[in-house]
Amino acid sequence: MYFETSHLIIRDYEERDFQEYFRLKHNPKTMYYLQDIQLKTEKEAEKEFRGILEDQKSPSRIFYFFHVELKGSHETIGSSGYTVKDFTPVGKLVHAGYFFYPIYWGRGYATESFQRIIQYAFEENGVYRLTTGCLAENIGSEKVMIKCGLIREAEHLDWEWHDGKMKTRLEYRLLKPEWEAMAR
Repeated sequence: MYFETSHLIIRDYEERDFQEYFRLKHNPKTMYYLQDIQLKTEKEAEKEFRGILEDQKSPSRIFYFFHVELKGSHETIGSSGYTVKDFTPVGKLVHAGYFFYPIYWGRGYATESFQRIIQYAFEENGVYRLTTGCLAENIGSEKVMIKCGLIREAEHLDWEWHDGKMKTRLEYRLLKPEWEAMAR
């Protein structure tokens, strides 16, 4: 998989990306809101990364998170994509997300990459339902969801223990018919 947008290259991971992948998912600021998937050790990262490379070759691929880099410099800035949670007769049900180095927050890159991935999901990859969410305090992440046309579906009060206290989680969705109506 390979996509280009105005400012970004969004592509499948390659063998050469391992150190960047580890650095991104090991970074405590980048992964502050995703501590459950933060990588602690290089060994742990190596196992996960091998699984990603293998899954990319599978006809029943599940992991569609992509390496995101700046078009001009090819500098790694983050990752964006989705994981298939179920295959149904109407299409794939997926859970999406994105995480970027803090230096790139607020520049529109998460929105730009996520919009392109949503387009791919609904136009080319047979996705029917895309869901994602964030902690309510993560205003930047919620703005990305809104800008991409996702619809707030739920607000779960005191849903998650995070950073020493209970926090509220927001859930968003986009169904293929909703995306098609928006894309017209």
